[in-house]
Amino acid sequence: MNDELLQEVRGRTLWLTFNRPQARNALTFAMYGALAEACRTAPTDGSIGAVVIHGAGGKAFAAGTDMTQFRAFETAEDAAEYEMKIETVLEAVERCPLPTIAAIHGACTGGGASIAAVCDIRIASARLKFGFPIARTLGNCLAAANLARLAGLVGPGRLREMIFTARLMEADEARHVGLVTEVLADEAALLSRAEELADHVGAMAPLTLRATKEAMRRTQSASRIDDSDLIEMCYMSRDFREGMEAFLGKRAPEWSGT
Repeated sequence: MNDELLQEVRGRTLWLTFNRPQARNALTFAMYGALAEACRTAPTDGSIGAVVIHGAGGKAFAAGTDMTQFRAFETAEDAAEYEMKIETVLEAVERCPLPTIAAIHGACTGGGASIAAVCDIRIASARLKFGFPIARTLGNCLAAANLARLAGLVGPGRLREMIFTARLMEADEARHVGLVTEVLADEAALLSRAEELADHVGAMAPLTLRATKEAMRRTQSASRIDDSDLIEMCYMSRDFREGMEAFLGKRAPEWSGT
């Protein structure tokens, strides 16, 4: 088991915990892979009723992909493979045969926000900060399929505004637009409610839930869009390299548009 993604069964609930609190649970490729595998292999024999995903450390659900991993990117194929890998992970969470609940406390950005967005139910603490500040930090882009999912949740206009301004959505707005269904006062209340909700949902007819999940996934799935040119444009740019090094060096990036 990957120590950076803890897996624990409590009663009939599988708890998956992002466990890199020293890095605000920034996601490594190993964590992405472990999450996908846990979702693909979730038991359907009745021993588990639901899955809860949350972050350790009291500060973040998950603060995106660990940026140090991008330093190895040299070719357009590296960028395309990364986005395909992320899409594979998101599809694994979407296709999980059990209901998934994201219990979101604190920062939920980048890859972490994408993972939360594909869970069946999202609840949050009052400290929620949700979004994709990539226009301020890395200068990369989201894949078209990911954008389509997110636009379906918060609306295309709001999504565009959030990405263009790099602002993070807070708890009250998230509840207002339907991104989260409940806002709890603090992390303790959030985790207690997640446990209660998982027990409740996990007691429902499993085939009804599974059929509903899959039917909605099929309905909402966008046709495959060729966005390889857009991914190459961003990830192979001087700006992407500058954004990455500026972020890791704790300085403001100097964008050139090249």
